Amino acid sequence: MSMLCPCCSGLEYSLCCGRWLSGLQLPPDPPALMRSRYVAYIQKNGSWLEQTWHPSSRPAGLALSLAQNADDTRWQGLTVLDHELAADGNTGYVTFFARYADQKPGFIYERSRFVYEDGRWYYVDGTFPALRRNDRCPCGSGQKYKKCCGQ
Repeated sequence: MSMLCPCCSGLEYSLCCGRWLSGLQLPPDPPALMRSRYVAYIQKNGSWLEQTWHPSSRPAGLALSLAQNADDTRWQGLTVLDHELAADGNTGYVTFFARYADQKPGFIYERSRFVYEDGRWYYVDGTFPALRRNDRCPCGSGQKYKKCCGQ
């Protein structure tokens, strides 16, 4: 029986992020890398997160920190809202919304920046788009933020 990929793509794991996390192939673009990193958080795969985080911004001790702190976090879904490549083709951006629960429900709403270097994509950093109470919730519910994830 095939398993759907935890990145919420709707694809079978082996045809989606499993290819990247197994080391058989490198993600071909920023959205694929971003999805694989989400799955790595679910799987507590600190090694993949370190490999895919650009050395210029990679936190020290990332894998150890993930191993120590990830048991309480349950990832509940990922929505990729937008992605784009800069004109140079070596910088990409992915805007996503990821829900989780630990002590209480939470989310990450981020516009991540990626760079293509030495034949592969790396995560560099991210910014957090502002959300106003009456904006549509980025989770995809169609509701206003204040009535949905902003409660």
